[in-house]
Formats: sequence, structure tokens, C-alpha cells
Amino acid sequence: MVASLSILVLAGGKGTRMKSATPKPLHKIFGLPLLAHILQTADTLKPAANVILCGHQADILKQTVKENYSAWGIKAKAEFALQKVLNGSGSAVKSAMPALKKYKQVLILAGDAPLIEADTLKQLIKHHNAKKASCTVLTVEVPNPKGYGRIVKTNNIIRIVEESETDSKTAPIKEVNSGMYIFEVKDLEKVLKLLKPQGPKHEYYLTDTLALLQKQGKKVEIFKAADYKEAMGINSKKQLAEAAQAMREKINNKLMNEGVILIDPQNTYIDKTVKIGADTVIYPNCYIYGKTVIGENCKIGPNCWIENSKFENNVEIKMSCYILDSYLKEGSQTEPFAKLRPQTVVENKAKIGSFVEIKKSTIGKGSKVPHLSYIGDTVMGAGVNIGAGAITCNYDGEHKHQTIIGDDVFVGSNTNFVAPVKVGAGAKIGAGSTITEDIPAKTLAIARARQVNLKNKKGK
Repeated sequence: MVASLSILVLAGGKGTRMKSATPKPLHKIFGLPLLAHILQTADTLKPAANVILCGHQADILKQTVKENYSAWGIKAKAEFALQKVLNGSGSAVKSAMPALKKYKQVLILAGDAPLIEADTLKQLIKHHNAKKASCTVLTVEVPNPKGYGRIVKTNNIIRIVEESETDSKTAPIKEVNSGMYIFEVKDLEKVLKLLKPQGPKHEYYLTDTLALLQKQGKKVEIFKAADYKEAMGINSKKQLAEAAQAMREKINNKLMNEGVILIDPQNTYIDKTVKIGADTVIYPNCYIYGKTVIGENCKIGPNCWIENSKFENNVEIKMSCYILDSYLKEGSQTEPFAKLRPQTVVENKAKIGSFVEIKKSTIGKGSKVPHLSYIGDTVMGAGVNIGAGAITCNYDGEHKHQTIIGDDVFVGSNTNFVAPVKVGAGAKIGAGSTITEDIPAKTLAIARARQVNLKNKKGK
């Protein structure tokens, strides 16, 4: 049985206008390569395989995909094809044919067009199948068609007229070729063999397959996307920034339509993978990335970086906080300039103060770490108060050790916990203590030298 759908991503071009040593498909928007955005979108179609056509800097491209494919969340199997000579899109697809021929259909996507939407591709495929076409071209209507191949329809014949071949009738046409198509693989394989080199560079154009198919009596269709920006190709750093802006606008509009309050959408940077609940307020210059999930009625102050973290409802993050791989529960909050490193859990209504750093620790329900402290590798109970400047000395130069603090412990300012150490529930620790031994419950621990005041001798 022939599997139905494969995806071919054309990612082999040189991208000379990018003026970069990095392959064009690996330039990033919102922390992910262009290629990753495209593959994530394609994966929603549940294809049998993603075939990535490599060419320029093929080894770097293949290595990057192999190392990050699972992390990008792509489920379809990955296959690679190599275009040894970069002589046109027709030649590129022909190079991939050995990988494609075991599939019934191939959806061809551009490796530099990350804004294409899954719904558009689904509609393209649906249209193609309903019309029983051999090829369907995804088109867009652009404000300025200069540089694009124009879509010309005459007596049910569809042609793509390249910019250099336009005349007074075809030049004004605003419906253009997106560079994305769906083909029946058997039909495509036959006409690829008939392509002839064109133009001064003697290149093989994929667009020439349309005329060849229609000459054989095959049906060619077009499907126009609703938003021309979906077909935006990236060929320069300026276009990279423009694509990022377009993606940001689309993401932020969707969030606002779902009830999220963005104070300044133009200066708020949120990944498409982020989920945010209604009535949550996001202030400007926030960067929220990865698999972050934020609940309802939260408040995120300006200038925060949040990545791969989970917030329950009613969480408040004040300005300039850094939060990575952390979990903040109902009603918890952070003061300005807090830093939460991976595996931090902040329980209900707990508070993290200004200039506090937490790493791989649980801060118990209603507990407070008000300011200027470092808590690492710690399990903290409920109702604990940590004084300013407290430090868990969790690293002995070779290994990390754990500090355990029971419920309702009061820790005086400038306390050092030399881990491993355990503090029982209800204990109190005097300010300036260095704790090296366990403290029983409901006891007062003071571990500091007695103060000595020496008078200054005259002349010294």
C-alpha cells in the first residue's frame, strides 16, 4: 500500500543575500530555525515523512536537524535528499524523487517561508483532492507583484509567467506563485524527466512541470491563500526581521482574541507554542518562549524572560524577572529582579523577593524569601521566612548537597546553610549564623562568634 502524503522542504539554496555563514534555513525567529517552524507546521498534517532537500552546507543542515528533530516536537520520520548541483527548483525536486516515489502525494514547501499556516495547507490539500488534480499551486495576491511569477489563466490553462517574461498584460497581475505545491508523485516523476534547462544559468524550473502536465491532459489547479504574508520568503536579514514581526503580530492577535491583555503588542514577544489564560496581563518587553503555560488572571510585569515554565492562576511576576523551567502555583509571586532557575517549584501564595535566586528547590506554601538570597537544592516547608542575604552553600567543590527546612522556620538575615543540613519545623536561626549541623524542631540556633570591641590605641 502506498502511503498518502509526504512533505518535501526545499532547503538547499545558498541564501547569498543573507550575508551569513549560517545556512539560510537555520536562521532563527523566536529562538527556532526557519526550518523548524516549517516542519512544525507540516507535522500537523500527519505526513508519512518529511523529506528535507539539502544542498549548500548540507552537512551542517543535516546535523542540526538530526540533533534537534525530537526537541522541535516533530513526529513524522525525517529523510534527507541531496542536490549536488544547485541548478534550479526542478533539479532540486528531481534529486528528492528517490525518497518521494514510495508516497502517493508530495506537498512541496519552501525552506525559507516560515509563516505558512497549517489551516492553509489543509485547505490546499482538500481542494487538490476534491478537484482530483495532478498538481495544485498555492497562490497569493500581493500588493506589489514585482519579482514574483504571475498566475495567468486562459481557457482553463494555468501558466506561471516569470517576472522577466511579463508584458503589459501580465505584469499588473497581482496573483502570484507562492513556490508551494502539492503533486501526485507518479505524475510529477514523469514530467520531471522532460524538463529542459532554461535561462542564462541553464536551470531546471519546477514551474515548467505545469505546462508539461497539462499537455499530457492532466489537471492543474490553483488555491489562493487568504493572507499573502503566509508566502513571505526570507532572503535577507531585513526580511528575517519583517517575518518575525509578522509572526509576532499574528500570535499576539490570536492571544488577545482569546482574552489575554497585552499592554503593548508591538513590543511583546511570545512563542506560538505558549498558552496563556484569559484576563492575564502582559506588560511590554516580555519574552515568553517554549512550552510555557500561564493560567488565568496572572500579571507579568515589564522586561521579563520566561521560558518552558508553568504558572497556575493568579500568579504575579513583577518587572525584570528571569524564569526558566520552573513551576509557580496559585497566587505565588516574584518581586523585581528575581531569578528562578530550572526545577524550581514555588507553592501556593509563596513569595520570591527582589534579587533572589532559586535553583532546583521547592519553596513551600506561603513561605517567603524576601530579598538578596540564594536558595539552591533546597526543600522548604510551608510558612517559612528567610531573612535577607541567606545562602544555601550547596556545593562543596565536587558535589551538590541538599538543605531541608521544615514548616514555620524563621531564618535570620545573613544565615549560611552548609549543606547537607536539616532544620526542624518551628526552629529559629539567629542572624549571621553559619549552620553546619542539623537543628531540632522548635529550637533556637545561633552559630556565630561572640562580638569583641577593641579600643583604638592612641596613634594607631
